[in-house]
Amino acid sequence: MRHLETVRSIDVVKAAVSNLVELLRVRAAETPERTAYRFLGNGENESGRLTFSDLDRRARVIAVRLQERGLAGERVLLLYPPGLPYIEAFLGCLYAGVVAVPAHPPTRQHLPRLLAVMRDAAPAAIMATEKFAVKFRDTFAGHAPHLAQAWLTTDTSVPDRADAWRAPPLSPESLAFLQYTSGSTGDPKGVMISHGNLLANQEIMRQSFDHTERATVVGWLPLYHDMGLIGNILQPLYVGSTAILMSPMAFLEKPVRWLKAISDYRAATSGGPNFAYDLCVRKIGAEDERDLDLSCWNLAFNGSEPVRPSTMQRFGEAFTECGFRRQTFFPCYGLAEATLFVAGSRVEDLGEGKAVDPDLPDYGAAPTGHAIRIVHPETGAPCADGRVGEIWVSGPSVAQGYWNRPEGSEPTRRIGTYLPCPPG
Repeated sequence: MRHLETVRSIDVVKAAVSNLVELLRVRAAETPERTAYRFLGNGENESGRLTFSDLDRRARVIAVRLQERGLAGERVLLLYPPGLPYIEAFLGCLYAGVVAVPAHPPTRQHLPRLLAVMRDAAPAAIMATEKFAVKFRDTFAGHAPHLAQAWLTTDTSVPDRADAWRAPPLSPESLAFLQYTSGSTGDPKGVMISHGNLLANQEIMRQSFDHTERATVVGWLPLYHDMGLIGNILQPLYVGSTAILMSPMAFLEKPVRWLKAISDYRAATSGGPNFAYDLCVRKIGAEDERDLDLSCWNLAFNGSEPVRPSTMQRFGEAFTECGFRRQTFFPCYGLAEATLFVAGSRVEDLGEGKAVDPDLPDYGAAPTGHAIRIVHPETGAPCADGRVGEIWVSGPSVAQGYWNRPEGSEPTRRIGTYLPCPPG
């Protein structure tokens, strides 16, 4: 009965909202004191939390400052370390009708990519923490001098003028943010993600993951990355659940922190790229395993890079005694041009009545309202079963195109990549 009530509740929310601002407003009105996000500052101890009401108010405070600067409709670059201020800033942009541009903080390795993003997006301002503003303002002075005075810090004490906020005129087609590709094969491109794209992708994720408001999520993925932002921040907001977050470095330094958070907070959903499961197998010893109870973990998504069945096999064997079940694995496929999630399937579904290679992951069928075709890359003709081809995706999750690149945003929305991946 409780699950049926949850489905009805989500259906009511879906009918009531057409953008992310309305979604958070509904959550803040219906469950104001429910914890939306907890952040584990060192990967182990809680350093901050936000209720839905807290987040709504902080978003309005930030939005008022953006609106008073006349930035509605402009692009604004977000430069934040992992933490709750990033979530507040992202939602603050949406509340102001500003197009958010999430970005990797500028390190020597990532600075060229960041500058390429800035040239392409041409942001009107930069939002950051006070510490980041002091640290990086001079770095940008020679590259973007027009932004020298266009910094806005959101973690400093400012008058709480949340009541002065005015809801922007948003529709499902309104641009929410620019999601920049990695740039590994050329200059990074800004994928234009609308509010409608986000809500459509959240719904197919909810259906595919079978999420309810009880599905606590644990995540360490970068919050500026599509999987971290859309999967670990916005999906819990969409279903009304709680997310337990930590920084990527906290996980990389000590992988057991990830599994310990799942165990301690009784998380139902968590995941990451294939390498994360390999790292756990290599770095987590028997002494640490004794403190883990992973029986609560119902969905372990594996995506963002080639999914290797051999890795899932090793992880399953290593953590069986901790209560982990192999059928918890959920190989999934997605990409920025489709907002995030395209398709996925539980491991227990592999090979059921199908003539498939057991060494290759199965990513499942197209979610409701979407279509997936595997075609010959030159002719566009559908490939025979078992043949490798180009993936074409259509549906409401497919983004509006690339920012400032109309030639790369053809109306057919052809999304090119390849499956299946080589066996690991």
